[in-house]
Amino acid sequence: MLTGPLQGVYDPSGHGAALFAFFAGMAESEREYIREKSLEGQASAHERGRHGGRPKVFDDDMIAYARTLRARGVAVPEIARKLVIPAGKNKGAHPSVASVYRVLADGEDGVGR
Repeated sequence: MLTGPLQGVYDPSGHGAALFAFFAGMAESEREYIREKSLEGQASAHERGRHGGRPKVFDDDMIAYARTLRARGVAVPEIARKLVIPAGKNKGAHPSVASVYRVLADGEDGVGR
């Protein structure tokens, strides 16, 4: 048995091809069903006021304070040490210097966040 030909080896012609096409069609149908149900769940959660994703690190007051400090010439690492995250898993911690740079850069082009 170990040295002989394997039974049921896939043959791309005949019944194997038809069976493979059937399973591919079923998988595609299942994927589409899962996608539709996921979108329905997201819409339902949105209607209840639930929004996915991580909580925002910066609120509008923090952004305004950071921009005021930057306008006064305070270095960005010092601004990061003065800011405190108000909510979420990192509540009470300081935002990263990269996050402060990002929030300050968003306001420079006049677009805002």
